[in-house]
Amino acid sequence: QVQLVESGGGLVQPGGSLRLSCAASGGIFGEMGWYRQAPGKQRELVATITRGGSTTYADSLKGRFTISRDNAKNTVDLQMNGLKPEDSAVYYCNARGLLWPMTNYWGQGTQVTVSS
Repeated sequence: QVQLVESGGGLVQPGGSLRLSCAASGGIFGEMGWYRQAPGKQRELVATITRGGSTTYADSLKGRFTISRDNAKNTVDLQMNGLKPEDSAVYYCNARGLLWPMTNYWGQGTQVTVSS
């Protein structure tokens, strides 16, 4: 049974930093990533990373957020710097199964609130 467990969310002041971690278990995963959803908005891409380390970022987040992964530990992290109030959202870990049928899995989400 596949499980994705996120940690590291919380309350931070504008300009601060947070590091989110996601531990995946129960499978072998290809692309992994982070998405976020703010109240009243659609879930949107934050960043993804392949097993080989190739990364994709939302244009608006380049330079502030960094995604990384450890294939041996099945973890994916998101380092967030220079946080802004508009970064407040529930952040979801995502992992796609490496083998057929390459199911898409989601974590339960972790809240990030940027406020003074």
